[in-house]
Amino acid sequence: MPPKLLTPRRRSTDPLIWLIAIICTILAIAVIIAGIVVFIGYLVMHPRIPVMSVVGAHLDLFQYDEAGLLETQVTIVIRMRNGNAKAGASFSDTSVYLFFDGLKIAQLVADPFEVSKNSSVDFNYVVESRPVPLDPELQEFADTSLKKDVVRFDLKGGSRTRWRIGVLGSVKFWCRLDCQLKFHPSNGSYIPSRCSSTTK
Repeated sequence: MPPKLLTPRRRSTDPLIWLIAIICTILAIAVIIAGIVVFIGYLVMHPRIPVMSVVGAHLDLFQYDEAGLLETQVTIVIRMRNGNAKAGASFSDTSVYLFFDGLKIAQLVADPFEVSKNSSVDFNYVVESRPVPLDPELQEFADTSLKKDVVRFDLKGGSRTRWRIGVLGSVKFWCRLDCQLKFHPSNGSYIPSRCSSTTK
């Protein structure tokens, strides 16, 4: 009796595997489409990160007595700029500190606010510190500043920004301000310098 040839049976693919393959394919296509939509949206809207910057300042008062107590008053104009032509921006957690050679003089704050598209809002801060005791080193620094007719303050802080890019959702950034403000104490004039936020 001749031997019989047995052909192996073809195994059918498990329906679960087909289902997983279909789901993965759909997800991959969805990711590609989402990427294309985001890219097109970026090209159309040209989003710009909002900026906070110092656009003006004046030293109204800077004096210290024999006891080493410093009194100072500074006017600072901070501009919140939204350069997006098609989206409004919101600012929150706005807080900036003014320092004199590492000594904290005052805190500048603002409640949450909105800036409409392609516009700006100016905040006019009048920073008046209470008499601040200076140690001998700071007294010497203040003395030198008066003699050179140049007083330097440090401005540090920032604001949280958020704006919507159409249907693509919202974008959030933290604007950080870290710069120096210099004045001529003889007349209080501000020595202009670049003081704008960086992003994080």
